[in-house]
Amino acid sequence: MHIVLCYAVEPRYLDQIQAAAPNMTITNAGQQGIPEAIFEADIYCGHAKERPVPWDQVVRHGRLTWIQSSAAGLDHCLAPAVIDSDIQVTSASGLFADQVAEQTMALLLGVLRSLPTFFRQTVRREFIRRPTLDLHGSTVGIVGFGGNGRRIAQVLAPYRVRILATDVYPVRRPPEVEHLWPTDRLDDLLVQSDILILGMPLNRQTRGMIGERELSLLKPGSVLINVARGPCVNESDLIAALSNGHLAGAGLDVTEIEPLPAASPLWELPNVLITPHVGAQGRTRNDDVTDLFCENLRRFQSGTPLWNQVDKQLGFPHPDRSWFFADPKNRSSGLASRGPST
Repeated sequence: MHIVLCYAVEPRYLDQIQAAAPNMTITNAGQQGIPEAIFEADIYCGHAKERPVPWDQVVRHGRLTWIQSSAAGLDHCLAPAVIDSDIQVTSASGLFADQVAEQTMALLLGVLRSLPTFFRQTVRREFIRRPTLDLHGSTVGIVGFGGNGRRIAQVLAPYRVRILATDVYPVRRPPEVEHLWPTDRLDDLLVQSDILILGMPLNRQTRGMIGERELSLLKPGSVLINVARGPCVNESDLIAALSNGHLAGAGLDVTEIEPLPAASPLWELPNVLITPHVGAQGRTRNDDVTDLFCENLRRFQSGTPLWNQVDKQLGFPHPDRSWFFADPKNRSSGLASRGPST
């Protein structure tokens, strides 16, 4: 069998993968070579960012049996043809929860403490006090309560906030969360939230999920943080809510179109903090991806169910197949130091 890779592969990763699958051949296609090399793959691990993969043709070719995404989000590979095929898909869901939680806090505290305003003042050398908002004592609603959402809740808990959450699988409510509701309780979460944090995947159900109606249900003066996917939010409706003052601010690691066009009004809004989709960046990211892939390679060869096997209609794994839920230690530390539980 042939493994084709498309992520930031170092020589030591090739050695590690070869040790996990000694009878397989490995090609590191890179971002430029993946559209052609994918046709020679039985197993593909990575995330094509620079050149699109012709997924319809790949499915028709009939060779690929398993995609291990090196990202948690799967919109880069869950094309309709892949969804309707027999190709197994596994994700990196929960693998970067610590980093996403840190990014969430950076955006959230930056918006609440008016850092976009103060950054602009710094450029003008103005030393003027402006209003700020509080995190302590607020109600936080988290939409999407997988590995990222749960880690965000853990990090928020010491700030003495009230936390509500919704998820497709509203199971295993942690003690720091007051209510964990199914997705049909989204409106109940919105009307009570001072802060809305988005952590859901992008799929048919979540595309445009937060629009004018949902934003209007939030309390006046509330804050939105998006560390999920940009198209989960109707961006024109978000801009309107920020411009008319209904929302006090927004922190966005993702946008509807990436890179965010230079003409977007979001760049000029004084109550918006934007980062260029860096929430999952981290020192051990590629170590963790390689460790998970190697564990799944061993499972693949032994016929054992894979970690993070995705429900392709939903775009994320069921909690029972999630690496993040497999071992309580996984909720507070990464893979690189020890490998996932078996």
